[in-house]
Amino acid sequence: MALPIEINLRYCCRLDLSQRPPLIIFENPVKLAHLFPIFDPSVQDWAIEARLLRWLTFVWLLVGLAVLFSASYPVADADFGNGLYYFERQLIWVMVGLAGLSLLTHLPIKYVLGTAHWMMVGLLGLTLLTLVPGMGTTVNGATRWLALGPLPLLQPSELIKPFLVLQSAQVFGYWQRLSIVSRLTWLGIFTLLIGGILLQPNLSTAALCGMVLWLIGLASGLPYLYVASTALVGFAAAVLSISLREYQRERVISYLNPWLDPMQNGYQLIQSLLAIGSGGFWGTGFGMSQQKLFYLPIQFTDFIFAVFAEEFGFVGSSFLLLLLAAYATLGLRVALKARNPVHQLVAIGTTTLLVGQSLLNIGVATGALPTTGLPLPLFSYGGSSMIASLFTAALLIRVARESNEADVLSLPAQPQS
Repeated sequence: MALPIEINLRYCCRLDLSQRPPLIIFENPVKLAHLFPIFDPSVQDWAIEARLLRWLTFVWLLVGLAVLFSASYPVADADFGNGLYYFERQLIWVMVGLAGLSLLTHLPIKYVLGTAHWMMVGLLGLTLLTLVPGMGTTVNGATRWLALGPLPLLQPSELIKPFLVLQSAQVFGYWQRLSIVSRLTWLGIFTLLIGGILLQPNLSTAALCGMVLWLIGLASGLPYLYVASTALVGFAAAVLSISLREYQRERVISYLNPWLDPMQNGYQLIQSLLAIGSGGFWGTGFGMSQQKLFYLPIQFTDFIFAVFAEEFGFVGSSFLLLLLAAYATLGLRVALKARNPVHQLVAIGTTTLLVGQSLLNIGVATGALPTTGLPLPLFSYGGSSMIASLFTAALLIRVARESNEADVLSLPAQPQS
């Protein structure tokens, strides 16, 4: 009787050779050193794309922490008597996110995909819970947060983003194999999610989630009729939302000409443009921003890029855009090299989520897009956004690792004597 033979050509994991393509059964247990990403000794064995993405994520994060320290210090000192108030809390979320990133980069992605639907439904429930009177917490006119006992405020619409990528990649990747009931069920869940976020109201996050779903569906090869009709429905929903909500109409008008109302609706954008323009070519220097001194509102969250551009100028802004371009290029390379269609869609979705949201945030700060409430990933203050961003980066790094594992060769079985 011929016995299947298992062989490991590269990583410390076992592969099942009885199926094609080979499936990862398990990977060696995560060591304590893996919880500290900078000291992870196994990184030297990773593929080049995974290593580059890892270091780009760290550079992105470190620059973001430095800018958050500068942007939040005056406000924190005035409000709490402690200039490090926001920075210290952000560090806690960063440590939680980095521990999760380390674990996820060592966990086969099929296990994460296996839990995506449960996490998706659970976080959808929390998102809808924000709409229940007395449950959601309202900040700046939007009810997007939940206070669960002693825990800090959570924003379910941020935390759900990476799981939306995972689940939509599976749904659209296996679209032809799914029954009509399964297709309609998941399309209904996706629609319910976007509708719930719109009702918070949070048009920017709803639009971003819709764009991610649309791009993943397009990349999966869905018929163009489906893709085009979905785009039309999404555009109609955005127009309807703007027409029904006065503050969204005012944002669009102030975006077109902020000087029509420079002290009210146009104030935020004008101060952002003044900050960016004041940076010049080299910037005013780290910590030397003037607009952050109570001229520019919410300068350490949605408009943190304006402070960055003022302090680091055109050179610093170009560096950030080059970093995003490098990240997008590596993400596309990972997607092209992935052998599993679902992994390809996960790479496309995670890259779109991180880079696309960053470009939308920068577009708002520079006046290229209407004012929205999207944070700048790995820059803006907020625990939910930080954890979701590091989780998303970990998924892309993990796909890069699995896409470049050595091929497994099946040795001829020896007949038993």
